[in-house]
Amino acid sequence: MEKKRWECSALPKGWKMEEVTRKSGLSAGKSDVYYFSPSGKKFRSKPQLARYLANQMDLSTFDFRTGKMLMSKLNKNRQRLRYDNNNQNKGKPDLNTSLPVRQTASIFKQPVTKVTNHPSNKVKTDPQKAVDQPRQLFWEKKLAGLSAFDIAEELVKTMELPKGLQGVGPGCTDKTLLSAIASALHTSAAPITGQLSAAVEKNPGVWLNTSQPLCKAFIVTDEDIRKQEELVYSVRKRLEEALMADMLAHMEEAAGEEEEEEEEEEEEEEEEEEAPKEDSNGSEDMEAV
Repeated sequence: MEKKRWECSALPKGWKMEEVTRKSGLSAGKSDVYYFSPSGKKFRSKPQLARYLANQMDLSTFDFRTGKMLMSKLNKNRQRLRYDNNNQNKGKPDLNTSLPVRQTASIFKQPVTKVTNHPSNKVKTDPQKAVDQPRQLFWEKKLAGLSAFDIAEELVKTMELPKGLQGVGPGCTDKTLLSAIASALHTSAAPITGQLSAAVEKNPGVWLNTSQPLCKAFIVTDEDIRKQEELVYSVRKRLEEALMADMLAHMEEAAGEEEEEEEEEEEEEEEEEEAPKEDSNGSEDMEAV
């Protein structure tokens, strides 16, 4: 293991950051980051560090890996705080995480039954008409331009769709198709089959089925399922090996740290034992004089 330690300028004076690079195992080349307080206490995670420094500073914009404050997040927090202060009397913000699907009230006539106390009266209702409401066509395009970023504000690579999936509708890109399929899997309990009508390609505004994503009909074969199972198995196998190697590397690191601590303790004991001997030799010399 290779260790590098330096003072962290983003934290209070006296705090140091240590980077330990692994030399063996599948995780060789990767590094672990630790922080040391002025008193020498070791911190292995950001939550642990945040709890210790809760009364001294705000670590919401602190990047544990680099030891720096992310200025873009800091500016966003300041803008959000300024916005909250200006709008604190305007009600709570909208925290709804549902998809941006516009659902309007039904324009069709609903059955109405007058209820009296006569025992032969029955209330007739049609729950399908009451629940099923018209949906806006091509609403999935509202998701265009949205991207996911990680904690370092780097763009997360999106998944690639199979070549057999083809979009339907004007201006339907791969990103729009991916958003449409993901939304359908998330919101619909019915099977996802795509647009079954062949007429949807000629006039999607009339024949489009809004309960299905914006793609042509597709069939999942047994061969596709087998390939996916093999892929999942191989990925799980690699993940298991990586986790095992990471655990062994951590065990070796912990054992090395214990050995270093024991050596330091032995050196301190030897120094303490040598100190009285020097004092006794000095007193004997004084007596001889």
